[in-house]
Order: sequence, then C-alpha cells, then structure tokens
Amino acid sequence: MGDVRKIKIGIIGGSGFDDPTLFENQIEKEVVTPFGRPSDVLIEGQIKRVQCVLLARHGRKHQLQPSDVNYRANIWALKQVGCTHILATTATGSLVEEYRPGDLVILDDFIDRTWGRKCTFYDNTEGSPRGVCHLPMRPAYCERARAALYSAAKSRGYSCHETGTAVVIQGPRFSSRAESLVHRQWGGHLVNMTTVPEVVLAKEAGLSYAAVALVTDYDCWRENEKSVSVSEVLATFSKNVKKAADVIVDAVQILGADTDLQYLDDHQELVKSAIMLKD
Repeated sequence: MGDVRKIKIGIIGGSGFDDPTLFENQIEKEVVTPFGRPSDVLIEGQIKRVQCVLLARHGRKHQLQPSDVNYRANIWALKQVGCTHILATTATGSLVEEYRPGDLVILDDFIDRTWGRKCTFYDNTEGSPRGVCHLPMRPAYCERARAALYSAAKSRGYSCHETGTAVVIQGPRFSSRAESLVHRQWGGHLVNMTTVPEVVLAKEAGLSYAAVALVTDYDCWRENEKSVSVSEVLATFSKNVKKAADVIVDAVQILGADTDLQYLDDHQELVKSAIMLKD
C-alpha cells in the first residue's frame, strides 16, 4: 500500500493567486511564531481536494521590501500549520540570452549576495530548535517538487527551463551593469531578491521546497540595453503571472497524487544529521 499521510502544500508568492474561486473552503488564520509574525495571514483551503496554505511573501499589499520580509516566520508558520511542501513563485531578471522575458524557470541552485538576513532557525531564539545546523545545500531544492513543477509547465506547453541558478541580491535596488556582468561570469542564469534565505530555511525546516521563476527582463548586462525598470517588470509579470499560477496549481495535483513519500522522511533525516548539539 502507498503512504497515506496527509499532504499539505504551502504556496508562497501571492500575485496570481488572488482569484477567490481558486481556493475552496477558504479560511484566514493568524499565526505567531517564535520568530515573530509572518508577512500576512495564512489563507488555508483546498485546490482540487489537496490541502493548501497561501502566504503572500511581501504581504497582500506588497508592503514589505525583500530584506524586510520575515523569512523565518513565514517558513515556520507554514511548518507550524502542518505543511509538508512549499511551492514558491518569484520574479527574476535574466542573465543569459536564452532565458527570455515571459519564460518560466525551475530553479535548482543559487548564489547568495545578501547580507544581514536571518538564515537559520538554530540561533538560540526562545522557542527555536537546539543546536547548530550545518546544512548541506546540494541539492538546494527538493528534486521531487522540482520535477512536479517542470512536468506541469511542459504539459501546459509553456516555455520552461528545467534548471537555473539564481544570483540573489540584497535589493531593493537593481544591479549595476558591472554587477550584472560579474553575475554572468559566476554562472548565474537569473537574478532576484528573495530566493535566499527562503530556500535555506525551508530545507532547514525539513520541508519539500521548489520554486518557479518568471523571467521579467534582461537585467542590464546586454549592450544597448536600458536599465531594468519597475514598470517593465510589472508589465511583464502581469502579462505572464497566470503561467506561474497554472504551473503551481497543476504541480499541487501531481504532488498530492504521489503515494511514495519516502523523500519527505529523507528531508527530515538530512536535517537531523546536520545538527550539532553541545553536551
């Protein structure tokens, strides 16, 4: 017999999921964690009979800049209400010609250029887990969840890249041209402001986490390319965000139908093996 445990999928993003008919049996839940409050209320419900929880990363009014997001509270809140998975959406700039505005990318790695963000739960905060967690980040994302996102995108016929390394900058400003060129030399495919520490914390929490990136622009590395602007990003995002939402919804169904859930135990065991405790 297959594994009969309950799947519950957290969705982080917000934009594109504001259709009131998307979630069945919606309820709003306020959650407080040892790390403070998450970005907004949690919206619990079902997507085609799979239990889901929606959280707007920047708040429903997009009031939080990338470095002001309480990533620890967001991830902990989703874990606290019983999520086994997190599927995330993120807007990104492209650092390579073939990743075009409007394309989707299933992220598989990152380069962290942020600073000052809380990147671990294991820091002696009251109510936090004990010890120090030296977590391996290869692979950075859950391969099973990534496969579900990619399968969903291809089934829809969307232009989607199976892998992509995101260079995560501090923000809220965009990159200078010199920075953009360096990011390309490092092997980055995309640039954004929110992937870290979200992916790190989700893995530290033992959750299955994957993210679909929506390419909005070419950053500023190309010759004769104008600097990226908020209006350009918003226009491309608004035009294509339904693609990302469709992929998330379909991936929810794929993951919800899975009966081999050993990979969820593997995520938990990896975290346990990475914790060092003082006697």
